[in-house]
Amino acid sequence: MEVFDIKNLTFSYPEQEKQALRDLTMSLRRGEFVTLCGPSGSGKSTLLRQLKTVLAPHGRRAGEIFFEGRPLETIDQREQSARIGFVMQNPDNQIVTDKVWHELAFGLESLGYDTPSIRRRVAEMASFFGIQNWFYRDVAELSGGQKQLLNLASIMVMQPSVLILDEPTSQLDPIAAADFLATVGKINRELGTTVLMTEHRLEEVFPMSHRVLVMDEGRLVCDGTPKEVGEKLKERNHAMFLAMPAPMRVYADVPNPLDCPVTVREGREWLSAYAELRPLGDLPPVELPDLSERPTAVELKDVWFRYEKDAPDVIKGLSLTVREGEFLAILGGNGTGKTTTLSLIAGLNHPQRGKIFLRGKEADSKTTGLYEGNLGVLPQTPQSLFVKKTVKEDLYEILKEKKLSKEEQTRQVAAVARICHLTRLLARHPYDLSGGEQQRAALAKVLLLRPKILLLDEPTKGLDSEFKAEFAEILADLLRGGVTVVMVSHDIEFCAAYAHRCAMFFDGGVVTLDEPRRFFSGNSFYTTAANRMARHLLPEAVTAEEVIVACGGKPSFHKPDMTGRSSDRAPLEYYALEEESPAPVRDSDKKKLPWWRRLLALAAGFVALLTAASALLEFDLPFLPADSGFGGLYTVLILALAALIAAVGRRGRPSLEDQIPKNRRRLSKRTAVAALMILLLIPLTIFVGNYYLGDRKYYFISLLIILETLLPFVLIFESRRPQARELIVIAVLCAIAVAGRLAFFMLPQFKPVVALVIIAGVAFGGEAGFLVGAMTGFVSNFFFGQGPWTPWQMFAFGLIGFFAGVLFRKGWLRRGPVSLCVFGGLATLVLYGGIMNPASLLMYQTEITWPMLVTAYTLGFPMDLVHAASTVFFLWLIARPMLEKLDRIKVKYGLLE
Repeated sequence: MEVFDIKNLTFSYPEQEKQALRDLTMSLRRGEFVTLCGPSGSGKSTLLRQLKTVLAPHGRRAGEIFFEGRPLETIDQREQSARIGFVMQNPDNQIVTDKVWHELAFGLESLGYDTPSIRRRVAEMASFFGIQNWFYRDVAELSGGQKQLLNLASIMVMQPSVLILDEPTSQLDPIAAADFLATVGKINRELGTTVLMTEHRLEEVFPMSHRVLVMDEGRLVCDGTPKEVGEKLKERNHAMFLAMPAPMRVYADVPNPLDCPVTVREGREWLSAYAELRPLGDLPPVELPDLSERPTAVELKDVWFRYEKDAPDVIKGLSLTVREGEFLAILGGNGTGKTTTLSLIAGLNHPQRGKIFLRGKEADSKTTGLYEGNLGVLPQTPQSLFVKKTVKEDLYEILKEKKLSKEEQTRQVAAVARICHLTRLLARHPYDLSGGEQQRAALAKVLLLRPKILLLDEPTKGLDSEFKAEFAEILADLLRGGVTVVMVSHDIEFCAAYAHRCAMFFDGGVVTLDEPRRFFSGNSFYTTAANRMARHLLPEAVTAEEVIVACGGKPSFHKPDMTGRSSDRAPLEYYALEEESPAPVRDSDKKKLPWWRRLLALAAGFVALLTAASALLEFDLPFLPADSGFGGLYTVLILALAALIAAVGRRGRPSLEDQIPKNRRRLSKRTAVAALMILLLIPLTIFVGNYYLGDRKYYFISLLIILETLLPFVLIFESRRPQARELIVIAVLCAIAVAGRLAFFMLPQFKPVVALVIIAGVAFGGEAGFLVGAMTGFVSNFFFGQGPWTPWQMFAFGLIGFFAGVLFRKGWLRRGPVSLCVFGGLATLVLYGGIMNPASLLMYQTEITWPMLVTAYTLGFPMDLVHAASTVFFLWLIARPMLEKLDRIKVKYGLLE
């Protein structure tokens, strides 16, 4: 019986014409162990996430997915959670509790199991996975391998019928990865659980696999047993053949009449049988550069480091020397200090004892200039480098500090995009790329710095075999240019093939350091599949290419020259380019306001500032009669702000981001209903609450307002069922607004609340803006004090958010910083001040007169000005980046406005 049956599945991400999945048809039978592989960006992770609806990305989908004979979308979330297990790449992304035993029980508790059943299942799985010794430990104390094993156990405790794993060992060292994969194989064999896994460590996975699926460009290109798939890829000369296990690659490049081996054990038997047919030759000579005469690029002398004063030492007396133009690979288990060492070299951390030298000069916290222009760092998490909306903008961002002309920047970005295979991805958002594509984009950004010392932390993680070969070519070019490369990696095969020297880290220091052949041939676990396969006959062979040459074959893969010598290959284009002086920017390229608008804006701004100063410092204005009083000042200020809006609010043709297109400016019936409730029902509720229920019933009045606020927002979803992530965004905006009000509690009226409410209204519509404003006023007053003013504050904050959303929808308000700032300042004065000032009287007076209102406005005006100034300040600071992030969320997750 098929566990999953996929028919003609097609999928494309929002705003992307290219299909991530193309007419894909496949099935997964009960009890199978299926490995899914393919190049980076081929659609592997996209396919896996389609198999569990809560993880399925937003986009356009066609085709059908059946789970055990039923359409997947008809199966409720509870059943999917129990029957379909999913383990992600990053162990930390899936852990939700603080203790190991809490994590094991969390899924069963969420499904509503009784306590005896939970205890029985948790005890059984803890024993099966060998978790007893760390059953009560804090999750934060676990290693990466233990965390991933805990994730697997937490899934298996719910007894799923199918287990889906998306590159679960990508962040694990070789020993932890082997242990994890062995456990997955045991689950498949002994429990009969169906397994579907994407994985780059095919030497470990192929022996357990019943079937292998190969994807490329969103299509299924191969489906069969591991041996059949290897033969098909070799016949087609497909680039994925480079990722096949070493025994298969050796077999394919050596003419022989024997059967194709798949596992290391079969490869060892094949090599023994082949040696009986033909004597094995010598290994090819190792070509390594002479580093002894080169100057020192990086030197660490007796370095000690710990993250906290009372914490144990992470680095213990480390001494290490790296020469210019050298490629040093650092290997070792998780938590041995590899990444910490890179952070010390990069100056992100500073040792408590010992010294670090870069190119002969001592580096410490006072010599920050030493790092600029010398160092380039590719972190373990490439997402930390991305700050823009597209890959192209991110690449340009790294060049903004350099004095280069626009033409020169364009040439360099185009060159590095070609080198890193990013040309087709430049318009994509960096977070929409696959893991391997993100690595390439991050590498391109670092290469644009032209570093003399390049620090790489797991750079081959998520890269397909084809680009790994290209990456080696890039490193070869850098080495020829005299660049020093220090790389931390779990990719043993890559380090064995290309590094000049390899260092083994253990317990905060280097325990062995040698060239790859001697380094790997002496290890039992930290060694290559080729060495394990051939060590009984060729003890010093560490790469498949060396075994092929010894067998008399000819490697189909060309290895680049990593010695740093000159070659016929052209140098990296962006390294060959000379920096140019900035090209002058022509006035015709700038879009300026007409002179009369600039003059009007200047005059209006001056009058507004002068009027505000007059109100605060109590001096008379020459253009106002002496008896005009507060009303005159207030009128002049509002008119000046209105003139400023008119002057700067129409600047050329707006972009689609800054203004709603004309064909989308009609307000929906839902918004009309919301306006009726907000403008009539809520004020009526406040009126009835104050005059008939007594204003001391403010909790009850506030709750009524919340209920009335939620009603129009609920209409957004109409008849469909919203996903949790759609509601979480609104809740997070409320939380940010509350936190912002608390963060500035010491500054009266200087708060970011109105700014955040306006941003919410512009991003998600008037209803959402009112909801965020009303909830912020209610929740924040739990800290500032509830009182009869709470309903008024809720209404005032909410009304500003509602008008921001409506005016933006009608095209009268733009998202540019000037337009939002002017609207925010005006709304704070007119709406918030206009509501809260008379409310201060209504809360404590039974009869209101005009002199009393004027007095309330006069006394409250200085604080209103401070409030308006803070709104302008925060909008100018955060409006653009926050709106960009919210736009991103709306597109990626399909949120409604």
